[in-house]
Amino acid sequence: MPVTLPTPDTLDALNTCEPAAFVAAIGEVFEHAPWVAAAVAGLRPFADAQSLHQAMMRAVADKSEDERVALFCGHPELAGEAARSQRMTADSQQEQGTLGLAELDGDSAAQWDELNRRYRDRFGFPFILCIKRHTLASALQVFAQRLAHDRADELEATLQEIGRITRLRLGQRIRDHALPELHGQLTTHVLDIGRGQPAEGLHIELFEVARDGRAAPGAPALARFVTDRHGSSERPLLHGQPLRIGRYEMRFHVGDYFRAQGLAQGPWPYLDIVPVVFAIQQSEADYHVPLTITPWAYGTYRGQ
Repeated sequence: MPVTLPTPDTLDALNTCEPAAFVAAIGEVFEHAPWVAAAVAGLRPFADAQSLHQAMMRAVADKSEDERVALFCGHPELAGEAARSQRMTADSQQEQGTLGLAELDGDSAAQWDELNRRYRDRFGFPFILCIKRHTLASALQVFAQRLAHDRADELEATLQEIGRITRLRLGQRIRDHALPELHGQLTTHVLDIGRGQPAEGLHIELFEVARDGRAAPGAPALARFVTDRHGSSERPLLHGQPLRIGRYEMRFHVGDYFRAQGLAQGPWPYLDIVPVVFAIQQSEADYHVPLTITPWAYGTYRGQ
């Protein structure tokens, strides 16, 4: 089902419009809590989107614990009944939909239902996570960790996650937001050190992998491309969004590359597909995974 999000506005337009229009434009940044936008409307103009978001977060943090918990309870459970029946805001549908949380199979849905039940019974509000920053494996790992928190720690962690969620939502609503460290990117570069030049024409695939380091059978590639004359891709493999915390595998088809160069000895090259399994832990960081190759050896490292 297509999800329609609000049309982005400019910061100047938000600073100068009527209070009601301001609330209408960004009222749903905080889930079912337009009062947050209303609380900061009188503080305009804001110098930048970062200042606006900080003011909104202060408006929430200044509330009593009961009032903050009421705001938390406006959020739907991850992979819960509201997700499966699509009874969520457009933002939540888009966020959970990118990870397929509304279409989990029976066993996976039951696992999430049990975790959601245990969490709500323990803390009295739903588990909240900025799901755009996580793979399924990472989200489940964080869920298990946070179930062991005490209430004070979890109140703080939940507010931090709401800050991450709302910062991304605000960025979607302001065309010229200029919010720092909102997204990350993943890049690569391949150097043919035997020839002393970038490896042009090398096929690369990117997959998400499970904790055992293997991609799920039949899992689609997150990216596929052929290196350009600089030995890299025309654009980052992942960009324009937070990088999902998790494990990944980049597959470099070096055998085909050396065959095309006439450097493979016989039909069975010593190196055919070189897999590099790596982890992403910082969603807003830049990750660079370079590879150096010869027909008989390769190397990699965390690049800049």
